[in-house]
Amino acid sequence: MYVYKPLRMNRFKYILAGALTLLLITESWAQRRTDPEAEEEVYNSVSSIGITTNTNSGILGGFVYRHSKALPTLLKGKHQFRYLALELVNVKHPKEIASQNFITGSRFTYGKKNYLFVLRPEYGREIMFFNRHADEGISISGIVAAGPSIGLEKPYIIQFQSRPGVIVSEPYDEIKHAQTELIVGSGSFFQGFDKTSIVPGLHLKTALSFELSAFRDNMTGLEIGFLTEAFTRKIIIMPFAQNRSFFTSGYVTLYFGNKK
Repeated sequence: MYVYKPLRMNRFKYILAGALTLLLITESWAQRRTDPEAEEEVYNSVSSIGITTNTNSGILGGFVYRHSKALPTLLKGKHQFRYLALELVNVKHPKEIASQNFITGSRFTYGKKNYLFVLRPEYGREIMFFNRHADEGISISGIVAAGPSIGLEKPYIIQFQSRPGVIVSEPYDEIKHAQTELIVGSGSFFQGFDKTSIVPGLHLKTALSFELSAFRDNMTGLEIGFLTEAFTRKIIIMPFAQNRSFFTSGYVTLYFGNKK
Protein backbone atom coordinates (compact mmCIF):
# COMPACT_ATOMS: atom_id res chain seq x y z
CA MET A 1 0.00 0.00 0.00
CA TYR A 2 2.87 2.38 0.68
CA VAL A 3 5.79 3.58 -1.39
CA TYR A 4 8.83 4.62 0.68
CA LYS A 5 10.87 7.67 -0.23
CA PRO A 6 14.01 8.12 1.90
CA LEU A 7 15.07 11.61 2.91
CA ARG A 8 18.01 13.00 0.97
CA MET A 9 20.87 13.10 3.45
CA ASN A 10 23.06 15.23 1.16
CA ARG A 11 20.60 18.12 0.92
CA PHE A 12 22.58 20.19 3.44
CA LYS A 13 25.68 20.43 1.24
CA TYR A 14 23.59 21.37 -1.80
CA ILE A 15 21.78 24.11 0.11
CA LEU A 16 25.09 25.41 1.44
CA ALA A 17 26.64 25.44 -2.04
CA GLY A 18 23.61 27.27 -3.46
CA ALA A 19 23.59 29.85 -0.68
CA LEU A 20 27.31 30.54 -1.08
CA THR A 21 26.85 30.92 -4.84
CA LEU A 22 24.05 33.45 -4.29
CA LEU A 23 26.22 35.41 -1.88
CA LEU A 24 29.20 35.47 -4.26
CA ILE A 25 27.04 36.63 -7.18
CA THR A 26 25.65 39.47 -5.09
CA GLU A 27 29.14 40.36 -3.84
CA SER A 28 30.45 40.46 -7.42
CA TRP A 29 27.63 42.83 -8.38
CA ALA A 30 28.45 45.08 -5.46
CA GLN A 31 32.14 45.28 -6.36
CA ARG A 32 31.26 46.88 -9.69
CA ARG A 33 30.08 49.90 -7.67
CA THR A 34 33.40 50.33 -5.86
CA ASP A 35 34.39 53.79 -4.69
CA PRO A 36 38.20 54.00 -4.39
CA GLU A 37 37.91 56.53 -1.59
CA ALA A 38 35.41 54.50 0.43
CA GLU A 39 36.14 54.16 4.12
CA GLU A 40 35.49 51.28 6.45
CA GLU A 41 31.81 50.87 7.15
CA VAL A 42 30.64 51.89 10.63
CA TYR A 43 27.20 51.12 12.11
CA ASN A 44 25.61 50.71 15.54
CA SER A 45 23.02 47.98 15.08
CA VAL A 46 21.79 45.36 12.62
CA SER A 47 18.33 43.78 12.54
CA SER A 48 17.53 40.90 10.22
CA ILE A 49 15.20 37.98 9.60
CA GLY A 50 16.17 34.73 7.99
CA ILE A 51 15.29 31.22 6.94
CA THR A 52 17.39 28.34 8.15
CA THR A 53 18.11 24.71 7.37
CA ASN A 54 20.09 22.18 9.36
CA THR A 55 21.16 18.56 9.38
CA ASN A 56 18.22 17.61 11.63
CA SER A 57 15.51 19.22 9.49
CA GLY A 58 13.96 19.29 6.06
CA ILE A 59 14.96 21.82 3.41
CA LEU A 60 13.10 24.52 5.31
CA GLY A 61 14.24 24.11 8.89
CA GLY A 62 12.73 27.22 10.46
CA PHE A 63 12.83 30.97 10.88
CA VAL A 64 15.19 33.31 12.71
CA TYR A 65 15.20 36.89 13.96
CA ARG A 66 18.68 38.37 14.63
CA HIS A 67 19.78 41.64 16.21
CA SER A 68 23.35 42.85 16.80
CA LYS A 69 24.21 46.04 18.68
CA ALA A 70 27.70 47.56 18.78
CA LEU A 71 29.46 47.67 22.15
CA PRO A 72 31.61 50.67 23.14
CA THR A 73 34.76 48.62 23.84
CA LEU A 74 37.02 46.65 21.50
CA LEU A 75 38.10 43.06 22.03
CA LYS A 76 41.77 42.70 21.12
CA GLY A 77 41.35 45.51 18.61
CA LYS A 78 38.21 44.02 17.04
CA HIS A 79 34.72 45.53 17.01
CA GLN A 80 32.29 43.52 19.11
CA PHE A 81 28.51 43.38 19.22
CA ARG A 82 25.85 42.12 21.59
CA TYR A 83 24.10 39.34 19.68
CA LEU A 84 20.44 38.50 20.26
CA ALA A 85 18.40 36.01 18.27
CA LEU A 86 15.15 34.09 18.36
CA GLU A 87 14.80 30.86 16.38
CA LEU A 88 11.85 28.56 15.73
CA VAL A 89 12.94 25.30 14.09
CA ASN A 90 11.59 21.86 13.31
CA VAL A 91 13.74 18.88 14.36
CA LYS A 92 13.28 15.56 12.56
CA HIS A 93 14.45 12.05 13.40
CA PRO A 94 17.00 10.66 10.90
CA LYS A 95 14.90 7.49 10.51
CA GLU A 96 11.80 9.33 9.28
CA ILE A 97 10.57 7.95 5.95
CA ALA A 98 7.80 9.49 3.90
CA SER A 99 5.17 7.04 2.61
CA GLN A 100 2.21 7.40 0.28
CA ASN A 101 -1.09 5.54 0.28
CA PHE A 102 -1.80 4.19 -3.23
CA ILE A 103 -5.56 4.42 -2.75
CA THR A 104 -6.01 7.88 -1.20
CA GLY A 105 -2.76 9.51 -2.34
CA SER A 106 -2.25 10.83 1.21
CA ARG A 107 1.23 10.88 2.70
CA PHE A 108 2.17 9.40 6.05
CA THR A 109 5.42 9.05 8.02
CA TYR A 110 5.46 5.51 9.38
CA GLY A 111 6.42 5.21 13.05
CA LYS A 112 6.36 8.95 13.76
CA LYS A 113 4.76 9.70 17.13
CA ASN A 114 5.60 13.36 17.71
CA TYR A 115 6.82 16.49 16.00
CA LEU A 116 9.58 18.39 17.74
CA PHE A 117 9.59 22.16 17.40
CA VAL A 118 12.16 24.17 19.31
CA LEU A 119 11.98 27.84 20.28
CA ARG A 120 15.47 29.18 21.00
CA PRO A 121 16.08 32.62 22.54
CA GLU A 122 19.80 33.40 22.28
CA TYR A 123 22.27 35.82 23.81
CA GLY A 124 25.93 36.11 22.92
CA ARG A 125 28.75 38.02 21.30
CA GLU A 126 29.62 38.75 17.70
CA ILE A 127 33.23 39.68 16.92
CA MET A 128 34.05 41.42 13.65
CA PHE A 129 37.08 39.74 12.05
CA PHE A 130 37.01 41.65 8.75
CA ASN A 131 34.95 44.73 8.04
CA ARG A 132 33.81 45.84 4.61
CA HIS A 133 33.98 49.24 2.95
CA ALA A 134 30.91 51.29 2.19
CA ASP A 135 30.27 49.78 -1.24
CA GLU A 136 32.38 46.63 -1.55
CA GLY A 137 33.56 43.45 0.05
CA ILE A 138 32.18 41.07 2.65
CA SER A 139 32.22 41.43 6.42
CA ILE A 140 33.18 38.28 8.30
CA SER A 141 32.41 37.87 11.97
CA GLY A 142 32.38 35.11 14.54
CA ILE A 143 29.42 34.38 16.81
CA VAL A 144 29.14 32.54 20.11
CA ALA A 145 25.66 32.41 21.64
CA ALA A 146 23.68 30.33 24.11
CA GLY A 147 20.28 30.23 25.70
CA PRO A 148 17.31 28.12 26.74
CA SER A 149 15.65 25.65 24.39
CA ILE A 150 11.88 25.34 24.68
CA GLY A 151 11.03 21.98 23.12
CA LEU A 152 7.45 21.60 21.89
CA GLU A 153 6.59 17.90 21.57
CA LYS A 154 3.42 17.90 19.47
CA PRO A 155 1.55 14.66 18.68
CA TYR A 156 1.63 13.43 15.08
CA ILE A 157 -1.98 13.05 13.94
CA ILE A 158 -3.06 10.26 11.59
CA GLN A 159 -6.29 9.26 9.89
CA PHE A 160 -7.16 5.73 10.99
CA GLN A 161 -9.95 3.38 9.91
CA SER A 162 -11.26 2.32 13.32
CA ARG A 163 -13.95 0.13 11.71
CA PRO A 164 -15.30 -0.32 8.17
CA GLY A 165 -16.49 3.03 6.81
CA VAL A 166 -15.37 5.00 9.90
CA ILE A 167 -12.18 7.09 9.74
CA VAL A 168 -10.97 9.02 12.79
CA SER A 169 -8.15 11.54 13.26
CA GLU A 170 -6.09 10.85 16.38
CA PRO A 171 -2.49 10.88 17.68
CA TYR A 172 -0.40 8.01 16.37
CA ASP A 173 0.07 5.16 18.83
CA GLU A 174 2.59 2.48 17.95
CA ILE A 175 0.50 -0.29 19.60
CA LYS A 176 -3.03 0.75 18.70
CA HIS A 177 -2.07 1.53 15.09
CA ALA A 178 0.16 -1.48 14.46
CA GLN A 179 -1.99 -2.43 11.46
CA THR A 180 -0.54 0.04 9.00
CA GLU A 181 -2.96 -1.01 6.27
CA LEU A 182 -5.72 0.72 8.27
CA ILE A 183 -3.85 4.03 8.30
CA VAL A 184 -5.40 6.19 5.59
CA GLY A 185 -2.91 9.04 5.86
CA SER A 186 -1.76 11.89 8.06
CA GLY A 187 -4.19 14.25 9.75
CA SER A 188 -4.17 18.02 9.70
CA PHE A 189 -0.96 19.64 10.87
CA PHE A 190 -3.00 22.04 13.02
CA GLN A 191 -4.56 19.25 15.06
CA GLY A 192 -2.96 18.18 18.33
CA PHE A 193 -1.51 21.49 19.51
CA ASP A 194 -3.71 21.27 22.62
CA LYS A 195 -1.83 18.09 23.57
CA THR A 196 1.64 19.59 23.13
CA SER A 197 4.19 18.88 25.88
CA ILE A 198 6.87 21.41 26.80
CA VAL A 199 10.37 20.01 27.33
CA PRO A 200 12.95 22.54 28.59
CA GLY A 201 16.59 22.47 27.60
CA LEU A 202 19.71 24.49 26.81
CA HIS A 203 21.72 25.10 23.67
CA LEU A 204 25.06 26.56 22.56
CA LYS A 205 26.09 27.59 19.06
CA THR A 206 29.20 28.86 17.31
CA ALA A 207 29.06 30.36 13.84
CA LEU A 208 30.64 32.48 11.15
CA SER A 209 28.58 35.25 9.58
CA PHE A 210 29.29 36.48 6.03
CA GLU A 211 27.50 39.79 5.50
CA LEU A 212 27.14 41.83 2.34
CA SER A 213 25.47 45.23 1.94
CA ALA A 214 24.71 45.61 -1.72
CA PHE A 215 22.43 48.59 -1.12
CA ARG A 216 24.21 50.43 1.69
CA ASP A 217 21.77 50.28 4.64
CA ASN A 218 20.17 47.05 3.43
CA MET A 219 22.09 43.84 3.82
CA THR A 220 22.02 40.14 3.12
CA GLY A 221 24.26 37.37 4.33
CA LEU A 222 24.86 33.85 5.55
CA GLU A 223 25.32 32.49 9.04
CA ILE A 224 27.01 29.08 8.99
CA GLY A 225 27.56 27.26 12.24
CA PHE A 226 27.32 24.31 14.61
CA LEU A 227 24.81 23.85 17.43
CA THR A 228 24.60 21.52 20.42
CA GLU A 229 21.41 21.14 22.42
CA ALA A 230 20.36 19.16 25.51
CA PHE A 231 16.87 18.60 26.92
CA THR A 232 15.79 17.42 30.36
CA ARG A 233 14.47 14.13 28.95
CA LYS A 234 14.46 12.09 25.75
CA ILE A 235 12.25 13.47 22.99
CA ILE A 236 10.08 10.65 21.65
CA ILE A 237 9.85 11.34 17.91
CA MET A 238 9.84 7.70 16.74
CA PRO A 239 9.22 5.04 19.42
CA PHE A 240 10.76 2.18 17.40
CA ALA A 241 14.03 4.06 16.83
CA GLN A 242 16.68 5.47 19.13
CA ASN A 243 15.49 8.73 20.69
CA ARG A 244 17.75 11.26 22.30
CA SER A 245 17.86 14.11 24.77
CA PHE A 246 21.09 15.51 23.25
CA PHE A 247 21.28 16.82 19.68
CA THR A 248 24.00 18.25 17.47
CA SER A 249 23.58 19.86 14.07
CA GLY A 250 25.25 21.96 11.43
CA TYR A 251 23.14 24.77 10.04
CA VAL A 252 22.96 27.51 7.42
CA THR A 253 20.85 30.66 7.77
CA LEU A 254 20.18 33.02 4.89
CA TYR A 255 19.21 36.41 6.33
CA PHE A 256 18.08 39.83 5.12
CA GLY A 257 17.84 43.06 7.06
CA ASN A 258 19.06 46.60 7.57
CA LYS A 259 21.64 48.46 9.62
CA LYS A 260 21.74 51.77 11.40
